[in-house]
Amino acid sequence: MKKNIIYTISLTCMMLGACSDDFTNIAPTGALSDEALQNAKGVDLKLTAAYSAMDGERIGRLGEGTAAGADNWWTDVVSDDAHRGSTDGDNTELFQVETLDWQTGSGWFLGRWSALYGGVNSSNAVLSLINTIPEGDFSQQIGEATFLRGYYNFELQKFYGNVPFISVENFDNLEFNQPNPGPIWAQIEADFLTAIDNLGPEVVNGRANSWIAKAFLGKAYLYQEKWDEAFTLLNEVVTTGPYSLNTEYVNNFNFAGENSSESMFAVQYVSDDGRSFNGNGTGTLNFPGGGPLATCCGFYQPTQDLVNAYQTDANGQPLLDTFAATDVTNDYGIESADDFTPHTGPLDPRLDYTVSRRGIDYNGFGLNPGKEWIRATFADVSGPYLPKKNVYQADEVDANRGTGGWGSDWSGINYNVMRFADVLLLTAEAAVEKSAPDLALALDYVNRVRNRAKNMTYVQNEEDDGDAANYKIEPYGAFASQEFARKAVRFERRLELGMEGHRLFDLRRWGVAQEVINAYITNEAADINQSDYSRFRAYSEKFDLFPIPVNAIDQSGGILDQNTGY
Repeated sequence: MKKNIIYTISLTCMMLGACSDDFTNIAPTGALSDEALQNAKGVDLKLTAAYSAMDGERIGRLGEGTAAGADNWWTDVVSDDAHRGSTDGDNTELFQVETLDWQTGSGWFLGRWSALYGGVNSSNAVLSLINTIPEGDFSQQIGEATFLRGYYNFELQKFYGNVPFISVENFDNLEFNQPNPGPIWAQIEADFLTAIDNLGPEVVNGRANSWIAKAFLGKAYLYQEKWDEAFTLLNEVVTTGPYSLNTEYVNNFNFAGENSSESMFAVQYVSDDGRSFNGNGTGTLNFPGGGPLATCCGFYQPTQDLVNAYQTDANGQPLLDTFAATDVTNDYGIESADDFTPHTGPLDPRLDYTVSRRGIDYNGFGLNPGKEWIRATFADVSGPYLPKKNVYQADEVDANRGTGGWGSDWSGINYNVMRFADVLLLTAEAAVEKSAPDLALALDYVNRVRNRAKNMTYVQNEEDDGDAANYKIEPYGAFASQEFARKAVRFERRLELGMEGHRLFDLRRWGVAQEVINAYITNEAADINQSDYSRFRAYSEKFDLFPIPVNAIDQSGGILDQNTGY
């Protein structure tokens, strides 16, 4: 059992005695009065509640529950990395999300909105409580609370673009109905700067520190194309911070590697033998619909386009411009009882830690048999692949498999909101784009990520203990131009971070989502022999932001404005 932050808080009080005339002034049973919380312990309890909001689980949450979690898995289905999965008729709203038939009343857009504002309010509650305590040094707690508020607002900014900012003063005065005139980058930056000033450098599992705050502020600068400012902060984290790459890539996605040197900021999920309230309840749909553990529900299937991106040439270099021209051999339309030979061409070894393919070992459970582990039919927009990074390793099922209220899986696998490889690649990107580009440094940081992939243990063939496929990867020799470096860094992010919930937001901030996703829709239709991709709408500029949930607009009495195009 992980001895980290336990995200579900249970507060109990002693039962009160006899009634009296002033019973209305007595805190109800099971609740703590404001006065009882005005101390260091009360602040820590409220701060734990603010961290707990990261998993999206809270009382009174609105919208689709599985949209609420920090892993953002469902946003990948808008991108070229993942299909919604399962059968087309299961969860119509998510099918609409994938096919760009977006409805402002969708529970998926509301689910994440509700969860994130729950996190903002929980963070404000910590700061508000501290303001009522006249004595004591709460610098660390102020730093953590302002970091968390910055993180939740950063996510809101990424998703919706034009969102209301709720200050501590608004929280104290119950003035939650604030307008959304535009981006809130200034407030996000201010919170991360306050966090940096107040936090110490010590690494504590599941908690923010000054290094993490610097990395997030650097990421916020990068999203605004403030390249020089982003580079300075991110490179400081890389060169002087306490983090490093794991030797084994797979240790970013298993129990053995949780809170390792590469894990910077992670949701601390925990499973147990009973009802796993601290497990990943928002990820219950994204397991195979069957498979070795008879899991539910078959959503979140990798695309052929993503698989194709892992092809390499004879020198172990990625096919930056031509990967979509050829397909990695797949078993789409082939039953498990029929013969199939997996792809024999050279592949980046990260593929088979990211995507489960027929004929390749599936997280130690044996060879993936293909169709019999896929819930979708051949007529559904889903394809032949299964996810891997979010699914248990065979030898860690007892440590990581938990149970939800209807028998669903509530995984105990941590989700890395930020890991060191991500920061290396963000820094490389800033190095390429800053006013005085440093292509040599960008090359070094990209090659650190590629060399880890080259030198790690590869997925093995269970029959002869050899490599499961023709793995070939080598570092780049040089970045000959800024244009090439930009292309290489962006492509490396896809290879390294595939199926981790980052892809759509990368495409949007690079300004290429419309071009890339429309090309993907056309290619994917041909790749998996789907003639009915007319179900997909074309990606247009409006899809660079999710719509403000109409429920929020209605509840605001029209104070909130809808994003353009909806």
